[in-house]
Amino acid sequence: MENQNLNVLDEVNKGATMGMDAISYVSDKAKDGNFKDVLDIEYNKYKKISNRVNQLYSNYSNKEPHETNAMNKMMTWYGIQMKTMTDDTTSKLSELLMQGTNMGIIEGRRLINQNNQLAQDVESILNDFVTMQEDSVETLKKYL
Repeated sequence: MENQNLNVLDEVNKGATMGMDAISYVSDKAKDGNFKDVLDIEYNKYKKISNRVNQLYSNYSNKEPHETNAMNKMMTWYGIQMKTMTDDTTSKLSELLMQGTNMGIIEGRRLINQNNQLAQDVESILNDFVTMQEDSVETLKKYL
């Protein structure tokens, strides 16, 4: 069970750091002030989840939680650069973030469904992470 908890914490932290990376890359291209404000709020939500994981992680391991590796960061950055080369409208930026967030929701729901014996504190972070992402999609829809 402890391994299960560590795996879930690692996956949530990877998802949170990937979300923060994607938002920071998209934010550089955003021109709409309201959209930039939304991106800042969303970034901080991911940061809070990552901070919660980091605080809890020491209960299960003496290592650091896994984050996205340099290759994934580069691929995310490159993908955003390529997909916004000819269209960097707010709508396109919102779409890209929604696509990534939806992948995170799918992975989060899979973790919920496949790990039914998680510690309560780990389960709570996982559920909060998925709910936060679902809320983010609803927020981003307004900018399509």
